[in-house]
Amino acid sequence: MNEKNQPQPQNLKVEVPNEEGFIKYSNFVIVSHSPEELVIDFARIMPGQEGAKVVSRIVMTPKNAKMFMKALENNIENFEKKFGDIALPDNVGFNTPGGVIQ
Repeated sequence: MNEKNQPQPQNLKVEVPNEEGFIKYSNFVIVSHSPEELVIDFARIMPGQEGAKVVSRIVMTPKNAKMFMKALENNIENFEKKFGDIALPDNVGFNTPGGVIQ
């Protein structure tokens, strides 16, 4: 692609609602997909409670999900450069009736 055909960056105004309860906390994520979409369930696991409660479900096209993944990778890389490596446990995942969720 030559420079004329390159997409030009756009300034996009993003508005974040200032509503009570808009921000959700998640410490567990379930990702599933079909050929047309990816579904990301953000959930919360509370100590002493059985199971997880989904607090938000986001459905994306595969293309938008891949762009989201790259943005997360970039931000985590920058975070680790500034604050140090994020340690992960060796055994990440949960057993469910449908198999292991990682």
